[in-house]
Amino acid sequence: MFDLATPRGRILEAALTLAAGKPWRDVTLHEIAQSAGVTLLDLSKDFYGKLSILAAFTKLVDESVLRQARVLRGTQETARDRVFDVVMTRFDVLQPYRAALKSIVQDGGISPSLDQLGRMMRSQHWMLVAAGIPADGPAGRAREAALLSVYARAFREWLDDEDPGRAKTMAVLDRRLRNGERWMQTFEGVHARFGKIGDLFKRGPSRGRQGSDKTAEAGKGPAAGTSPY
Repeated sequence: MFDLATPRGRILEAALTLAAGKPWRDVTLHEIAQSAGVTLLDLSKDFYGKLSILAAFTKLVDESVLRQARVLRGTQETARDRVFDVVMTRFDVLQPYRAALKSIVQDGGISPSLDQLGRMMRSQHWMLVAAGIPADGPAGRAREAALLSVYARAFREWLDDEDPGRAKTMAVLDRRLRNGERWMQTFEGVHARFGKIGDLFKRGPSRGRQGSDKTAEAGKGPAAGTSPY
């Protein structure tokens, strides 16, 4: 996944390799630069610190998932099946870096800061898109949040799942997706009802008592069925 012909690729590879061998908090930028065969000046041109290295790694993972995911599916596959497949594709992409990610998570390298939360939400957005699920508007934001909750739980299971077939991870992911699907159906029903209410406001107010009185007094007014706006 990393382009080792570039300093940027070597830096990312070095950071993840070092994290796999010791606690992430003990990995220094000096060590990363030295392992990558670059100077600190070279490293600073692409990254401002370890968090930006993780951000770049996440972006590469997103891109790799999009390359591998099959967007067009057969009619027999449900939306849940498609999301399941895309999430498992992500775990396939992450598998070579599982030890590193375990070290990073244990040391709080993936913390719920606003910036990192934004990147996590973008990852969920593109996984939904890859699965052919609408991810725009308020409903899309709700789907992203729901998938983030599902993914976070499955990710924790995946970190400790030693089974080559990842049976435990798949079981947790399937169960969480089913629960999330029921929640989303409830949300979308409520959202649809509010959408109909919103349409009433978009059409403008109907002529009420005041409008009728004015029409009667003036002997004229908007034609029936037209909007005053």
